[in-house]
Amino acid sequence: MPLAETEWDLVTLWVREYLLDTTDPHGRLVEYGFSSEFVSNLRLTAVSTENARALVQASRKDIERQLGLIDILVTIDKLAVLPEISKAVEFQNRLREDHRVHASQDNFRTCVLKNGTEVFIDRRDLRETLRGFVGDPEKTVLLVDGEPGSGRSYTYNLIRHVGQHYGFRPARVTLSRTSTADKVVRRLADFVADPRSGASHLNPTDLNDLLPSIDDAVHWVVSRATAGEDRLWLVLDECDRLDPSSDVWDFIGQLALAIYEHTAVRGSQAPRLVLLGYGREMRQLPYDLRGSLCWDTARVAGPADLRTFFDQYFHESPPRFLGTAPPEEAAIAELVEVAVSEVLRVTGDGRGGDEGYMRKICTAAEGAIRVYQSL
Repeated sequence: MPLAETEWDLVTLWVREYLLDTTDPHGRLVEYGFSSEFVSNLRLTAVSTENARALVQASRKDIERQLGLIDILVTIDKLAVLPEISKAVEFQNRLREDHRVHASQDNFRTCVLKNGTEVFIDRRDLRETLRGFVGDPEKTVLLVDGEPGSGRSYTYNLIRHVGQHYGFRPARVTLSRTSTADKVVRRLADFVADPRSGASHLNPTDLNDLLPSIDDAVHWVVSRATAGEDRLWLVLDECDRLDPSSDVWDFIGQLALAIYEHTAVRGSQAPRLVLLGYGREMRQLPYDLRGSLCWDTARVAGPADLRTFFDQYFHESPPRFLGTAPPEEAAIAELVEVAVSEVLRVTGDGRGGDEGYMRKICTAAEGAIRVYQSL
């Protein structure tokens, strides 16, 4: 069971009083087993309260770091002799169980996101591509192409879900025919700015001087993203809507190259780039990135994909009316066929309206799930 905010406040107090009560916080953290790279990314000062907050916030980004922090706290002698140690051990046991449950789940294969309210249908190739992208520090750019309406932007939903479990946050900017490098830079600046400092303080040079000014703005964005407490994935959506003469194409190439260069120095703290709707026939990215790209091609889900989706869903979350015992396969198969038939009836061919066909399929599938959850 995850810790509540009030419990993390207690952890922060312990960190301040028993771990970071020192004039050398960097040395103390390395001494207790925190990696030098992790410590170097913390904004440590001479104030132990601020240092404790920074350490706890950085440790809360994923379950492994949470557990690692508590594991260290329970070994500190000053805390071990106090009655509070029993509470610390309780937290440790809860996080160990949380870690065990987390490790047993395949978050790349999840079919229902956002606490059961949003579906993600099929895209088996994307799931494995994304798994490889997350696990390979040498890959810095993920590109998703496919026909319009095939669910390229839909990829963002799975990326956001995976990010919640792997300690990164996607920052999305949706492009259009009127997008300019200046507009995109300013949107990204809002994401990478330190919220504690208010405005982003971005004042890039006039983008009329094309390449030099774009290069300056790009490195400003990537440097801020790298220095931030959160690991960021910069997502540019609907790249195929850009005007062929837009200066955003140059910006994308410079951004991809800057991320590649920062990754060589700062490792996993550097951001990653996701380009949705970026076809293989579009502007080629810089040659140096040829070994750092991951590609996926979106396609519209068909009846077979819907059957696979509902089969997984009903096995993982059987409707209450089937009882508490494991449901029979015949009952699951019947539910799957009914659900698939209803989704296809509602969506039709899906090609006549403004709404993308994949969006219609997902909306209908979510409606079917709500019905079964209510029974």
